[in-house]
Amino acid sequence: MAPDTDRECGRRFDAGFHDEFGALLAWRRDVRRFLPDAIAPALVEELLAKAHTAPSVGNSQPWRFVLVESAEARAWVRESFLRANADALADLSGERAATYARLKLSGLDVAPVQIAVFCDEATEQGAGLGRRTMPETLAYSVVCAIHTLWLAARAYGLGLGWVSILEPEVVTKSLNVPSEWRLIAYLCLGLPEEEHLDPELERAGWQDRQGLKERIVKR
Repeated sequence: MAPDTDRECGRRFDAGFHDEFGALLAWRRDVRRFLPDAIAPALVEELLAKAHTAPSVGNSQPWRFVLVESAEARAWVRESFLRANADALADLSGERAATYARLKLSGLDVAPVQIAVFCDEATEQGAGLGRRTMPETLAYSVVCAIHTLWLAARAYGLGLGWVSILEPEVVTKSLNVPSEWRLIAYLCLGLPEEEHLDPELERAGWQDRQGLKERIVKR
């Protein structure tokens, strides 16, 4: 007799798992403060393998992971961050500018593992299925892989930070990747210096999280 799929799935993930999964989601924070401790290459590869299981439009798997290891490449990225960060600060004034200046916005100086994640917009894999009318789903697929990596890293006690204050064209050129690759994220990975359930931006007074009710619309 064929197994009852719903029951099998229900038994596979019990109440204890749901509690642990909830804790995993709650801690998944944008980490900016890292310890310099090295991360074993085998563990990094395992995390990327888990990210590689993410869903993608048309099974296109458009993500491309670039491990940024050389001091020269990291210096280019850091310089790009400093320029973009200075430009962002210049657009602010008053207390908002003062708060921004105090924020810790990247872990580029300490994070032992740094990964640039690109979307291969020229990929032929998937034969265009599902993205003719919404081509942006190719990039969304890469974001799914990034979120999967984020959760997998936390499951091993690691933190991940997404650095978005960068010049995409500069980073892409600096890393010498194909022009068809679009930068989606620059990630810092390592052991967190501290652990908090609340977002750092909320603790710093930049922006509180809002409730779910205001974000559900019924038609």
